Amino acid sequence: MSIYDLPAVNASLNGLSAIFLTMGFIFIKRKNKIAHRNCMISAFVTSILFLTCYLIYHGYRIWVLHIGPTRFLEPKWFQPIYFLILGTHTILAIIIVPLILITLWRAKKERFELHKKIARWTWPLWMYVSVTGVIVYLLLYQIFPQK
Repeated sequence: MSIYDLPAVNASLNGLSAIFLTMGFIFIKRKNKIAHRNCMISAFVTSILFLTCYLIYHGYRIWVLHIGPTRFLEPKWFQPIYFLILGTHTILAIIIVPLILITLWRAKKERFELHKKIARWTWPLWMYVSVTGVIVYLLLYQIFPQK
């Protein structure tokens, strides 16, 4: 494995996070609080691993290779769609961090009514960020690989 494998690792971690989020949602709807908790903690750990790998990869590109992030140049007709997905993904990825921390903190403190109130916002945004992370990878590296 090399540094160049990290985009695929990152997409896999995002996908895994989405799976944990989905399972956590299913478990809480079935009132299985223990399984819900385990899935949500797993989604959180997976997201932390993603962020770590993401920062390593982009830090390497900037500080070692002296190049910026991979740019989406072709096909031109798809650029607006790609940038819409990337832009919403990036903005929500920033917004979701404090929401996740607050949501988890409220659960840890067993303040479940407050936990539920914020989780109604946190879960769909976190899911969106996880899924669009996979989509960005697929677009940039698999469907329209940039040269």
